[in-house]
Amino acid sequence: MTKNKANEKIVANSTAEYFAKNLQQVGFSSPIKAVLTTVKEAMDNALDACEEHGILPNIRVDIKKLGLGSLKNTDRISIKVLDNGPGIEEKYVPMVFGQYLASSKFGQGRPSRGQQGIGISAATTWALQTSAIGAKVTTKRENERKALRCVVVTDLKKNEGILKDKEKINWENPHGTEVEFIIDGKIQMNGEGGLLTYLRGTILLNPHMTLTYHLTEMEPVTVERVIDEVPEIPKATPPHPHTMKLGEFLSYARLFSSHKNAEWLCKGFSRVSPNIAATLFKNSGLPKTLLDKKVNTLTSDQLKKLFQTIQDSEFQAPSTKSVMSLGEKALSLSVMRLGKVDYFSVVTRKPAICDFKPVQVEVAIARLFEKKSDGEDSSVQILRFANRVPLQFDKASCAIVKSISSVNWKSYSIKQTKGNLPSGPYIIAVSVVSPFLKFKNASKETIDATDELVTEIRKALMKAGQSLSRHIKKEAKTQELENKIKHIEKFGPVLVNTLCRILGASEAKKKKAEEGIEKILGRDNLKTRQQLDEVEERLNVHLASRKDQFDSFIKEDEELQARQEALLRAEEEILGTRYNDDETSSKKEFSRKKKSSKKNKSRL
Repeated sequence: MTKNKANEKIVANSTAEYFAKNLQQVGFSSPIKAVLTTVKEAMDNALDACEEHGILPNIRVDIKKLGLGSLKNTDRISIKVLDNGPGIEEKYVPMVFGQYLASSKFGQGRPSRGQQGIGISAATTWALQTSAIGAKVTTKRENERKALRCVVVTDLKKNEGILKDKEKINWENPHGTEVEFIIDGKIQMNGEGGLLTYLRGTILLNPHMTLTYHLTEMEPVTVERVIDEVPEIPKATPPHPHTMKLGEFLSYARLFSSHKNAEWLCKGFSRVSPNIAATLFKNSGLPKTLLDKKVNTLTSDQLKKLFQTIQDSEFQAPSTKSVMSLGEKALSLSVMRLGKVDYFSVVTRKPAICDFKPVQVEVAIARLFEKKSDGEDSSVQILRFANRVPLQFDKASCAIVKSISSVNWKSYSIKQTKGNLPSGPYIIAVSVVSPFLKFKNASKETIDATDELVTEIRKALMKAGQSLSRHIKKEAKTQELENKIKHIEKFGPVLVNTLCRILGASEAKKKKAEEGIEKILGRDNLKTRQQLDEVEERLNVHLASRKDQFDSFIKEDEELQARQEALLRAEEEILGTRYNDDETSSKKEFSRKKKSSKKNKSRL
């Protein structure tokens, strides 16, 4: 070893420094994703804050371009999100927006949108890196006369938030928080990373929210809430004893070091009663008197023995009261936002246990009414939701997509090549809610595909597929009857006329024979027609009740399409003018060279 290498120091980096160098892990891997992630994190925080305090959320999102960004091929963009939540106490403002892993919901066992305390701090870091401006925050609590306005930046070395330019101001809002990020990014409206796709999904999954959004040059849009009840967030549930590894178990014990062992086991874990705690100590070979001692009196070997006994013991499955359901209404709306639907099937599974964790799975499968020309060959549209948040990226490795691909859709009359997604004019929406939902990355874009979770999602998909299959078979039966009717209507009169001519039957008998054929045809087809009419009537009633929302989305899409066509026409005109100018200059140059050539010839 050389002298220089011997003198090298090992330096410990803070959590903030790590994430600042690896922002792609938390959703800032491209300019388009940076904009969407910033909006998503701010809205998640706003919705969680309102629901925690029983407030019906009123949220406003303003996004506008300020000019060219400092990064190549980006725009300088202002993203502002305002809510009517409870506001934030001043001492917590730097922790919320500037400190990584600072969260009031981390490890609480509740199905909240945000849990780790990473996303909004990463947005502040991205703003600092691309515009050298932190998060501009204005917040006010109900009992305060003036609002706090400040800029939050992150001290990466210490992983701390710092308040700058702090002042007290008069604010018209009685309570709430407004945060503004100025970042480099690119705005995309539709598609996988589209802002409209995300906002509409959030609207339809949160019927108790009123949302106003103003995106760049488009007109502001306000979508009013359709229900006046704040969803009841389930109470927190402790982890199940079988969900921890040895290292996690030892770290968990340190958190309860000042508590008695019996209290730790009963309150720190679900499904552990005082009798079960005593049995665990007995089977571990630990004296019963230790139950009344503090956790920090247990040695490392004693904790390891206790952990092994827990792994070898049987416990009741964890409670499923900590999960919540989206409901048929919200899922139906989230499906129908992408087009007109002629039939859909919604399934809400009973809460189940997957990997010793409570899970609620809901599925909706819909068939689009307006079938595209390539609809039979293109893959189905997939909508993924995790804890009521739309997932828009990295769908290939997601548990939801793997579950959909593993189902044999041919048995439900839907086209599919083996091992791939089904094809056709269908939409499949899947929602997974769990207080302990595992994601494959810190940006929460993909649900980890464990075998038990994939099986649970498959069961819901197959049940929804069965309902859709029954409808498709009814349609096939109706089509078959229609074809029979057409054949009989075509050849029936010929047959009647021929028989009447051979038998010499009168006109009265001929007319009676024709009426008999019509009666038979109507009786066979009546039952199937009634079934289809009932389904269509129910769907029309549902669509009529949501007509305003669908019309606003359609109008918005038409406005966006008109803007895009106008931009294309403008580009074509510019290119056409340049082409004409180039053509004119080329002709002039050719004429000049021709004249020059004639002059040279005359000189010779």
